[in-house]
This record gives sequence, C-alpha cells and structure tokens, in this order.
Amino acid sequence: MTELLPGDTRMGRVSLDVADLDAMTAFYRDVLLLQVRAERSSEIDLGRGDETLVALRHRPDLPKGERRSAGLFHTAILHADRASLAATLVSVAIRTPELYTGAGDHLVSQAFYLDDPEGNGVELYWDRPRSEWHWQDGRVLMDTLFVDAGGFIGAHLTDAARDYLSTVPDRRGVLAGLDGTVGHVHLKVGDAELARRFYVDLLGFELTAEVPGAVFVSAGGYHHHMAMNTWRSDGVGLRAPGLGLGRVDITLPDAAEVARAAARLRPRGVQLRDTSATVEFDDPWGNLVRLTSAPRNERYQRST
Repeated sequence: MTELLPGDTRMGRVSLDVADLDAMTAFYRDVLLLQVRAERSSEIDLGRGDETLVALRHRPDLPKGERRSAGLFHTAILHADRASLAATLVSVAIRTPELYTGAGDHLVSQAFYLDDPEGNGVELYWDRPRSEWHWQDGRVLMDTLFVDAGGFIGAHLTDAARDYLSTVPDRRGVLAGLDGTVGHVHLKVGDAELARRFYVDLLGFELTAEVPGAVFVSAGGYHHHMAMNTWRSDGVGLRAPGLGLGRVDITLPDAAEVARAAARLRPRGVQLRDTSATVEFDDPWGNLVRLTSAPRNERYQRST
C-alpha cells in the first residue's frame, strides 16, 4: 500500500511563464487584489499576507501554449471568507468583466471562474465548513449547481470593500482584511487513469472524487488539493515548451517529509531534481511539480 502524504500537506505557489509581465502583474495585483511581495528583473511574486500565491516569470521567447495541450486548467485561490471573495468578485466585475466565465456551487464550496489576460484559468472560491461536507464510500460528494454571482456579492460585500473599490481606481494600497491561499490546482492531462496512478499510487495523495474524464485528490481529508482532467486534452502527450504553467508547488510540513516522498518516487522510475530542501519532477505530461517544506522566494528552473 502506498504511503500517504501527510495530512497537513497543502498547495504552494503556482508559477506562470508569461509574455507580458506588466499586464499580467497589473491583473493579479489590481484585479485579483494580490500584493506584490518580491520583484526581480524578470520575475514578480504576488500573494496575500506572508505567502506568495502566484509567481510570474517573463518569457516572451516562448510561444503561446496550445489550448488542447497538457498544462494548467486553473489556479484556485481559496478565500478566507465570503466577504473577501465578494470583494475580489466586485474588482473583477469593475475592471475585467469580459474575463469572467461562470460560477458553480460545488456543495463543499462556492466558486467563480475567469481567465487571466493570457488565458490561464483562475478559480476564486470559499469553502463551506467541513462539518457540512458529505462523504459516501470514501468519496466526497460534489456537484455543480447554479450560483447567482450578483446575489452573492449583494449578500457578502462589506461597506468598507465597496467604498475602497469604488473610490480607488488605480490603487497601490491594500484592501484591509483580505486573506487567501492556493486552495487547489487543476491540471490538464491526457489520461485520467494514468493521472490517478501517478498522483495517488506514486505520490501519495488520496482519491476523493471521480467524474468522467477527471480525478480529484487530496491529503488530510480535504475535498481536493489537485484535480486532473482530460476534458480539453484527452490523449495528449508531453507538453511542448510554451507560455502558461511553469511549476506547481506542493508544501509538505518539513524537510523530512520531502525526503520521504522522494524516497518513494525514486525507485518507481520518477526522475527527480532535488536539493537539500526541495524535490522537482515532471508528471507524465511534463507538468513540473515541486515538493517543498516551506514557501520560498527562489527562482525556479526547468531542466532541459
């Protein structure tokens, strides 16, 4: 039986290779209300509080990624509460309504979807309390039901957020009270069963849900930390170099757990690039994954 990832595993930052660093920075900062946490000549880290959620790397030399290829389906930003989520939604509605793509009540959460300016998917969501989640035969019950975005905003937007968003059109400050993390990451892959074998049987996530063409996996009884689907990518092979997903980080509680995961993967033929604190590897479609024991501000490199 595969050893499981520890229960306090969580997702770390998602790194994106982008063509227009200024425009993408403006989107994640001014529309999604993330703070710039670090700036280098060709890289920007954005997040909330002490944590980087999205790292942008300027790669104008790369071609635009193919819609049907493996890669990122969406980065899901988990908001601490409905007020924080409502504030972000209003910012989207004011500044980039054309990028909004829809919403869904998933029973465990309420989620709203959009694309960033270069076509990378984004989910904005909040979780219902775990006591309200329902499980059957080891699988969490999820669905996609209607959500009235306007009604959600009307019920949960605070007066302070409304005043801030309506009176500061080109803000560089921070809207007080916003918090969030990368709650989960959803990938495009070529084979859902192979994805299950890789992320569950090899890496050590637990399978929490399956739907046609997709699997959902987690650690510690979360509804899902990662999902992999074939809805736009059934049968595809290795990704070609291109804009979009650079790397997905998975944060383990300490360096010993990183080493333990590496010890499981190496004998199974997974090619690892490791340092004293991190381990990197490609999944079967060339999606780059890094295991780390703490958020880091270092640059990331893809081996060629």
